[in-house]
Amino acid sequence: MISEKPEDTFKLGVEMGKAASAGQVYTLGGDLGAGKTLFSQGFAKGLGIDEPVSSPTFNILKIYEGGRIPLAHFDVYRIADEEEMFEIGWDDYVSSGHWVCLIEWPDIISTLIDDIPEEHLVRIHIERDADQGFNYRRITLSAT
Repeated sequence: MISEKPEDTFKLGVEMGKAASAGQVYTLGGDLGAGKTLFSQGFAKGLGIDEPVSSPTFNILKIYEGGRIPLAHFDVYRIADEEEMFEIGWDDYVSSGHWVCLIEWPDIISTLIDDIPEEHLVRIHIERDADQGFNYRRITLSAT
């Protein structure tokens, strides 16, 4: 998909949030400033979450329970070791089947991501292309 303005990225997030099911894990990759947080805000809106959504960079995990499915929003940019994920309850969120998880910077915890059954995993990558314009984004989705 091509996003030519921030509203397109947000709207895709809304649509994917509306389609999300408990037990699914969405990975969200892309460079700094690619639009991961904007997508996340739309995703939360699609789940029916009305509270403000921000990237949990300094907290690693932020919980939103006000929508039709509770959302565990991970930003693992500052994780030094995958073992830290277990200290914050990784298994409780990813394996319970009760939550929908959204994980920014999944490459940092690639071994843990690889352990998630493919049928529960949706991979999203947002890529900027400055040659196409400041707001241009190529958004790639892959799921089983």
